[in-house]
Amino acid sequence: MYIYPYFNTMNTKFPGLFLLALCCTTLLFAKEVAEEIPPPDYIKTIQFVGDSEFSGTPIIALGKPLTLTFDDIHGNEKDYYYKISHYNFDWTPSMLYKNEFLDGFDDVRIYQYENSFNTLQMYSHYTLTIPNQDSRALKVSGNYMITVYDSYNEAVFSRKFIVYENITTTRAVVKRSRDLNFINTKQSVQFEVSSPNLILRDPERTVETMIIQNNDINTAITGLKPQYTITNTLIYKYDQESSFYGGNEFLFFDNKEIRSATAGIQSVDLQEIYHHYLLTDIVRANRRYTYNPDINGNFVVRNLRADNSNVEADYVWMHFALECYENIGDGTIHIYGNFNNYTLDDSTKLTYDKKSGKYFLTRLFKQGFYNYRYVLQRPDGSIDQGFISGNFDETENEYTIITYYRAPATRYDRVIGIGIANSANITN
Repeated sequence: MYIYPYFNTMNTKFPGLFLLALCCTTLLFAKEVAEEIPPPDYIKTIQFVGDSEFSGTPIIALGKPLTLTFDDIHGNEKDYYYKISHYNFDWTPSMLYKNEFLDGFDDVRIYQYENSFNTLQMYSHYTLTIPNQDSRALKVSGNYMITVYDSYNEAVFSRKFIVYENITTTRAVVKRSRDLNFINTKQSVQFEVSSPNLILRDPERTVETMIIQNNDINTAITGLKPQYTITNTLIYKYDQESSFYGGNEFLFFDNKEIRSATAGIQSVDLQEIYHHYLLTDIVRANRRYTYNPDINGNFVVRNLRADNSNVEADYVWMHFALECYENIGDGTIHIYGNFNNYTLDDSTKLTYDKKSGKYFLTRLFKQGFYNYRYVLQRPDGSIDQGFISGNFDETENEYTIITYYRAPATRYDRVIGIGIANSANITN
């Protein structure tokens, strides 16, 4: 016979069962944080573009269009579908129903695609633009995720994006760290959020911020609370809490001309498709900082001899070489950049060759201009971006500050404004 426990928080006859039930209830209502699904090997060159011309995690104004493109190098014109989801500030699912954040519907096929033309590597190029005839508009601001599915309803990959309302004004500056241990290696972002037309009630509880360096949402800083308020302005003058390692300028290669060597490319070889061999890179952490213009980790697809690079740019095997005599222990060295949304996997990992004493990697890239750098991934999964490239306070980096607000008694986190700062104007 089953005996039902008598629960009384003041006088519990079965404290163990009560605690078990409480834990189960907590787990039942716990929300899972959304993570992006990395694409399989046959999906290449995902570009997710909003207000900026560069790919990455789009940050777009409410009502503005965004475009997602990708290549399937199987080249057999598969059917792909998409779904859109809305999330809270912390990337847990929001309480909004689909019709509350989307005008129209999703879970429909991506109709626009075309096959590559005049390329050695065949591929199918897919384009999804929102709004479209099915998904007419996004109704509210906030964090979003778009997931691409195949005809078997299996998720192929997903990407985050952020929609904001232009309600607040964010003024930001980049300062050198006040901690003398990091004054030459870190950059601190200080900012103010002014809200002239919207009263931000109880901002310590209702306002959240996110600071993103070079469109890399994986290293974003969150959880900062306003230190004080002046009239309708929230002040954030943190030092270490809002600081990033400066890193170094990104390296680059440009293979817009596929048949001949260009900047950074040592030699070219034609096999089943073209192979490009880059000049050997070296460790920069023990050298002085040297300014080298970059596009902050981004990339641009282009073929010098094409009218439409989306379908006429070919794929090339790029050969990377790194001369590194530093002891990396059990860690692994990877190339890092927005070319794959700052993701580390087997396709980015370099292999050590004892004979030459160098690290090598061969990876498939679509023709274009690419930024990249070398990073060390330690056994615990953490990433040391300065181990090979170094960290310098003079490095030019771009920072984006995003402000979220959930008014009392509302059900989702609005994005009420963004701000931009650049460390080219760094001060003490």
